Amino acid sequence: LIMDSLLWGIDLGGTKIEIALCDPAKPAEALLRRRSDTSAHLGYDQILARISSLVAEAEEISGRRRPARLGIGTPGAVDPATGELKNSNTTCLNGRPLRQNLAEILGCEITMANDANCFTLAEALWGAGKGEDLVLGLILGTGVGGGICIGGRVINGLHGIAGEWGHNPIPGEDRPCYCGRRGCVETVIAGPSLARFYRESGGEDLRLPQICERAGAGEPLAIQTLDRLREKFAQAIAAVINILDPDAIVIGGGVGNIAMLYEQSTREAILRHLFNSELKTQILRPLLGDSAGVFGAALLSAQRD
Repeated sequence: LIMDSLLWGIDLGGTKIEIALCDPAKPAEALLRRRSDTSAHLGYDQILARISSLVAEAEEISGRRRPARLGIGTPGAVDPATGELKNSNTTCLNGRPLRQNLAEILGCEITMANDANCFTLAEALWGAGKGEDLVLGLILGTGVGGGICIGGRVINGLHGIAGEWGHNPIPGEDRPCYCGRRGCVETVIAGPSLARFYRESGGEDLRLPQICERAGAGEPLAIQTLDRLREKFAQAIAAVINILDPDAIVIGGGVGNIAMLYEQSTREAILRHLFNSELKTQILRPLLGDSAGVFGAALLSAQRD
């Protein structure tokens, strides 16, 4: 086995675990990618075992020894005070010292960040935001999350929650959120939240892509649902732009596929809430697709905490 300068990253998802070996000289293409089921229902120890076997498998296939540092993207975030994972929808990870346990099992240093931070780092360095200084990455899907990358470094923050705009309140909204608060951005513009609005307004029980198709065909309620997305997204993201003033915003997740978010009408809606007379910030589609998570994890391994 040989040691070299490849970056190794692992994307730990709710349903799959993926490992990638990346050459920094040839970003956006992995030398090796392998996937395994997370099997989270079998518990924490099983997840550790799956990661360990995936790393051993990557060594065997590539003929390369695992590096001194390995990057891992996780659902949830590491609490800087305790070193334990929190806010993870893979609930068996919460309250566990995942980073420490993996470092012991794998015999290497672990750099860890949540999946939104990994997405942001990858898109900022190798994807749509390449060359920009301050990149805000948004995840708009089943939930709403985000990450902040400044000068090629992802920002974790004192509490490990930097970029979590999905749990800011939207004025006038009051629906309970799983986090225990009410009227969070996530309760309004996440995919299931928009589908619920459509259904509760008298529509059928449809998923968001189907609602978008109906909007395209001119159905008034579907159009109203997307108008709500535009207005509420604009209100929510303008508050973030007022504070961070990013060069570029990259939107990932299923809701990020909706073309309207990148149209002039959305920019005009944002401007109505902005403390400025114009909006220069680029709002971009991601370039790396479902590779962003694992590529971002690999990039983490090259960063110091």
